[in-house]
Parts: sequence; structure tokens; C-alpha cells
Amino acid sequence: MSIPYSGTIRRSGGVVSAIGKQLKGVNLKAAKRIVVKFDPFADNVTHTRNFLHYISSPKINLTNPNCSLKTEIVCDRSDPTVDVTILPNIGDIKKITFKSGNLTCLELLQLFNKHISSLAPVEEPVSTIQTKSEKKKGKKK
Repeated sequence: MSIPYSGTIRRSGGVVSAIGKQLKGVNLKAAKRIVVKFDPFADNVTHTRNFLHYISSPKINLTNPNCSLKTEIVCDRSDPTVDVTILPNIGDIKKITFKSGNLTCLELLQLFNKHISSLAPVEEPVSTIQTKSEKKKGKKK
């Protein structure tokens, strides 16, 4: 008598691949300004610093070049926070604050995608109109 297989076929990619997956979904079109505030001497600041590193990458910055990213380094033992100011034409929400003291980098990215990237307007694909001569050229190839 055998026991039926009840596990996964493959292991998950881990935290790094999960962070990469969340980074692909980050969209800053709804954000006007992002302020990351932390105390560098606190114990729970590494994930916020990693989040700042990921958000400041050029690939993510290209989603909205007008979004300003500001880092505030304080020395008052306060909890790290991420403040996101929303564009005024998006909705009635003006500012979202993530208190990132007890959150990991992956959780910060998931919350960012859930609350900020989902507010971004959806781009409609631009359809091109083909002329008769362009259609004929396409058929000959």
C-alpha cells in the first residue's frame, strides 16, 4: 500500500524571485511623490532600505519620470515610513503612509502594488490604420 503524493512538483523560487515578480508589477503612474523616511541606526531598517533601492531603479523610474523620490534620514529613533502622495486627478485619496517597521521588503512591494499600482490608469493600446498599399505589401511578403 502506497501513500499518495501530496506535495509540490517543484520548489518555489524563493524570496528573490517573489521580489522580482512584484517589481515587474510596480507602476508609479498614480504617484506624485514618494518619501522614504528612516533612522539608519535602528534595528528594523534594512527592509526599508532595500525597498528604497528597488524603487529607485531606472526601470521603475521610467514608469513615471515626473514622480519624485526623496529620502529623509532622521536620527530620532522613529519607525521607518514610506509616504506616497497620489496625483490629484486619480481619486479622493491624497496620501498613503506605510509604516514599514515590521514589514519585509516583499510585503512592502506587495502592499505598494495593491494600493498604489492598482490606482494607475490603464493604457489603451494604440491601433494603427493601414493603408491599401501597406496591406498589399504585407500580403506579398
